[in-house]
Amino acid sequence: MPRIRPLSFPKRFLWGFAAAAPQIEGAAFLDGKGPSIWDEFARQPGRVKNGHDLIQACDHYHRFAEDFKLMRDLGAKHYRLSLAWPRIFPDGDGALNQRGLDFYHRLLDSMEDHGLTPWVTMFHWDLPQALEARYGGWRDRRVVAAFARYADTVVKALGGRVKNWITLNEIFCFTQLAYGYGVKAPGLRLADDVVNATCHHALLCHGEGVRAVREHGGRGARVGLTDNPVVSLPLLETTPDIAAARLQFKRDNWRVLDAVSHGHYDPAYLRAAGRNRPVVRKGDFALISAPTDFLGLNLYCGTFVRAGKRGAPEKLAMPPSFPEASTTWLKITPQTLYWGPRFAAELSGAKTIYITENGCGYREPDPVDGEVQDLHRRDFLRNYLLELRRAITDGVPVKGYFLWSFMDNFEWEDGYDMRFGAVHCDFKTLKRTPKLSARWYAEVMARNALV
Repeated sequence: MPRIRPLSFPKRFLWGFAAAAPQIEGAAFLDGKGPSIWDEFARQPGRVKNGHDLIQACDHYHRFAEDFKLMRDLGAKHYRLSLAWPRIFPDGDGALNQRGLDFYHRLLDSMEDHGLTPWVTMFHWDLPQALEARYGGWRDRRVVAAFARYADTVVKALGGRVKNWITLNEIFCFTQLAYGYGVKAPGLRLADDVVNATCHHALLCHGEGVRAVREHGGRGARVGLTDNPVVSLPLLETTPDIAAARLQFKRDNWRVLDAVSHGHYDPAYLRAAGRNRPVVRKGDFALISAPTDFLGLNLYCGTFVRAGKRGAPEKLAMPPSFPEASTTWLKITPQTLYWGPRFAAELSGAKTIYITENGCGYREPDPVDGEVQDLHRRDFLRNYLLELRRAITDGVPVKGYFLWSFMDNFEWEDGYDMRFGAVHCDFKTLKRTPKLSARWYAEVMARNALV
């Protein structure tokens, strides 16, 4: 039989897992931590499925050493985590909670003991509830000063051992989906001018995060933003459809990715926003577009686009029978890991890209004979990674991949009903059980190749 040629990735390609503090830590009100907007959101009837909350989550707060041992046993060397802002500043911008910083020192100690390199996200959606209650959180420009102080504090405290920093996670989700569509905390449906303001304030906070790393991160520190662009997929890989998809990608992402990359809002965006455009002060874009070291991308699915009349982009609706995960927004489109990084690199000019999240959520049974045979997840990941490998072969500068998520966790408004983990978590006993996909991914990391 002919030899099977390995589907290898470049040398020094980074593999790891990803998770976020509010989704796994638990200890929501222990050791001085203040409530986040998600703690408050979960208290409101009907907001989170089955009335689930973040109080215990996966109890990573007490079990991180166990989790890091499991990561090491699976062969991971990199772990993307986030810090809980209200654990460090319970009121957002008031007194520092030293016990919160001490926890992250212990956590980083354990990561070092287990040979894991930290990739730290400063903000992953858990805004201190005090800021939302006092002046509307992201709606008010005062949030920028609060975040700047928080960023300075964590980089000064942890910069000696953290060299890879991510400022914010998915601006679109904690602005548009939270203040415009009302599906994320704090669950508001506000006018376009307010939503545009929340995005602008978030961009300023990104700039403050970059500044904090440059000033306090020390030698070798790197920093970038994690964005979740809306991905356009050319229906046909022909010149007209690719051009249409590229134009649609730009239009869908100019509010964040285009603004950070080019130091201004696209005139077409400002025309479309009209009187609802954000208020921009002198110096804002010098801060927003400060040079970064990499771009993080969270990529799950895309929308097919073809060239319509005169080449204009035409989005195609997904038919009811199109393959999807249990979470219905996640249409299974592996080409997302080809065109997402490619268009993002073209639009932003980024020379280094990391896939900071990719994965799939399903309703899954408990382990049988010590295993969850999640062949659906293994198939999903392999097909997506084949497209990522194709992108890299074609010159897209992707340097690493972080699987979302390390283990099942609190999946925001879906509570604990939706499982994204490669490791099963029993939310009653808190037992961790690697799924079939975790064992498969361990082989991928070990071989630096698809198996």
